[in-house]
Amino acid sequence: MKTIAGLCAAAVVVFLVVNQAHAASLADLSNTDAASGLKQALIKGSELAVSALGKRDGFLGNERVKIPLPGGLDKVAGMMRGLGMGKYADELVTTMNRAAESAVVEAKPLLVNAVRNMSVQDAKGILGGGQDAATQYFKRTTSGALTDRFLPIVSKATRKVKLADKYNEFAGKGARFGLVDSKDADLNNYVTRKALDGLYLMIAEEEKKIRQDPVGAASGIISKVFGAIGK
Repeated sequence: MKTIAGLCAAAVVVFLVVNQAHAASLADLSNTDAASGLKQALIKGSELAVSALGKRDGFLGNERVKIPLPGGLDKVAGMMRGLGMGKYADELVTTMNRAAESAVVEAKPLLVNAVRNMSVQDAKGILGGGQDAATQYFKRTTSGALTDRFLPIVSKATRKVKLADKYNEFAGKGARFGLVDSKDADLNNYVTRKALDGLYLMIAEEEKKIRQDPVGAASGIISKVFGAIGK
């Protein structure tokens, strides 16, 4: 019994020491260090995400973010392929993804601006938050502006395809019968929303990489800040 009690006591001591070391390592960081390191990391991560998506096949060639026809329309596309009409559905899917690839390039200045306007309190909250705390910050601060920036670019791209009007016609009917979500009934709104989803997904992946390997982020201050969290 004494041995078990001793082991339990030792475990408690180790737990307290580790927690105190973690708190101390975070406390050792100045507000300037924390904000600077985080901003460098977020700018780098967001730029990498935009670069990965804002190129040919950035969406179309990446199954994680590729934009499909929504719900019921995707089933209709399958039937069309079975009838030898798949090229029409494929043309629309290609157009949607090319539109997203063109639009996402516009995200970079807005994301960088969101980082530069970040307060020390925002930075501390992200550093002490969950694994996607920075991504959630981007969603809160940029989704409205990015939607406004993406929508006209997407609209211009889809106007080149006659099937865009057909999409709205069929999706509108599908929405009335519950085959398509009402928010997906307009092609341009659908593509814009899916482009944003893909962008934030890629930002989340970059955030995860930086948190897991701060040394690989290639900046001393980034390593210092995220390394302190990992202690």
